[in-house]
Amino acid sequence: MSLTSLRERIPSRLSDFFNPWEEWLHNGKALFDGEWALSVPAANISEDKKSYHLTLAAPGLKKEDFDVRLDGDRLTISAEKEESKEEKDAKYSRKEYNYSSFSRSFTLPEEVLKDKIDIKYDNGVLSISLPKSEQTQNSTSRKLTVN
Repeated sequence: MSLTSLRERIPSRLSDFFNPWEEWLHNGKALFDGEWALSVPAANISEDKKSYHLTLAAPGLKKEDFDVRLDGDRLTISAEKEESKEEKDAKYSRKEYNYSSFSRSFTLPEEVLKDKIDIKYDNGVLSISLPKSEQTQNSTSRKLTVN
């Protein structure tokens, strides 16, 4: 096999591999107005001395669209959105219906104060503050020696 023919085959092989993943990542939704329909939002997780912070980018939703549940140490965030649009004219009638949903679950560390969790949704970003117990906040860090 020549190098030229190998180069010609690589793009199609990669496309064959990535296409099913592309569909899975976007829940098989079609491109809609230049953006994918609601898929599973990426999560950013950070930590400071007092809390863990979890943020999800979920534009286009309202705070009422979210369902956040705590079951033991598992935090589950889900959302559903239904839209319908109808246009009527003397010559035609068109009705569109769209349904999107996602669900993400996270296992919380033991030191999270589950009764103090704070959740806000603003400008398309869901922010969850997960405060740590005072005992964890007051623990000091130190460098350990590798033997």
